[in-house]
Amino acid sequence: MPTALAEPLDVSALAEALRAPLLRVSRKLRQEAQKVGLSVQDAVILGYLKKNPGAGVSELADFEQISRPTMSSHVKRLAAAGWVVRTDDAEDGRRQGLTVTAAGLRKHETLQRHRNDWLAARLVRLTPAERERLAEAAEPLLKLMSLDA
Repeated sequence: MPTALAEPLDVSALAEALRAPLLRVSRKLRQEAQKVGLSVQDAVILGYLKKNPGAGVSELADFEQISRPTMSSHVKRLAAAGWVVRTDDAEDGRRQGLTVTAAGLRKHETLQRHRNDWLAARLVRLTPAERERLAEAAEPLLKLMSLDA
């Protein structure tokens, strides 16, 4: 991957260079979630509801770009585990929102700590310069992921 500013950046080569490492990191983080007893979908739903209490099944389905019946199945499973509860909407009696329970918050926080510990244990093995390069890449990677939204 070219680093000199004088050379034009080959976007296709950059995409090829990033694809494999991003997929491997994503796969490993999914595996780490399973060690804590959460699926990736569970973690995403709990995280979304933590930031957006009262969101409904439709909003979650739209956010995750999956069908409402599929999301409803995920929510039912999380409710059965005691990690989310349905709450009546004060403004619209026909609507129910979802809230993460204390048990769900603990589970999600355990996952976050576990993932952070896993990642930190690997980051510490990099050189300071390599860590700095990753820190500089974090913002553009987040922007890259938000371009579909």
